[in-house]
Amino acid sequence: MKLKQALAGIAALAGFSAAHAQSANTFYVTTGWFHFAPQDSSDPLKIDSVGGNPINDQIGNTGAGVGSSDTLGLSFGYFITDHIAAETEVGIPPKFNLDGEGQLNQFGKLGQARLWSPALLLKYYFNKPDAKFRPYVGVGATYVWFTDAKITNGNFTNSPALGGPTSVSTDRSWAPVFNAGFNYNFTKHWFAGFSLSYIPVSVIATLDTQKQTQVGVLTQRAEAKIHLNPIVTYLKVGYAF
Repeated sequence: MKLKQALAGIAALAGFSAAHAQSANTFYVTTGWFHFAPQDSSDPLKIDSVGGNPINDQIGNTGAGVGSSDTLGLSFGYFITDHIAAETEVGIPPKFNLDGEGQLNQFGKLGQARLWSPALLLKYYFNKPDAKFRPYVGVGATYVWFTDAKITNGNFTNSPALGGPTSVSTDRSWAPVFNAGFNYNFTKHWFAGFSLSYIPVSVIATLDTQKQTQVGVLTQRAEAKIHLNPIVTYLKVGYAF
């Protein structure tokens, strides 16, 4: 009898500790693994100017693709109500390879860059706060930019498309984030989860080349527009306060 009462008390305590695991005024933090899978395409490489003279000429059948990448991620969130939470997601900037396509496919890897894309999300959680399984949908925004962008392929640098030492810069842009996922609560504090995000975003890379010509070295400016549109998955574990 005493054993049954003890077990009942433990069960009640466990039920109490699991209650309000993700309710209003709850803070939480997660860490895990981001996988970026670009659904990429690109416009043809366009020569804007040579020696300061406008050209505005596209090189047909040229393009560039971006490979997938993985990195460690973090998120910080707060339940505004029992069902609505605000969350910030960040990660160690992953490195992406830029590969040639079309005529540029012969060069293979053209260069590389690191992506920064911190995101702010507003999520709606289904089921009750003390439920073990809580799916959600979310929407938000991210600010996207690249650092350490550079051409690493000497054959491409010396090709007719460029023709000399080249530096690379990229633009910065805001983009929407569409998100869905779930959390599974093990205890009042500990949980694990998985999310899937889609980010429709494009980036313009500007290539400034000291081009070797018959009349000497001229500055050539070219640009490549790449539509990244990555699908981002996040496998995570978290702790709620």
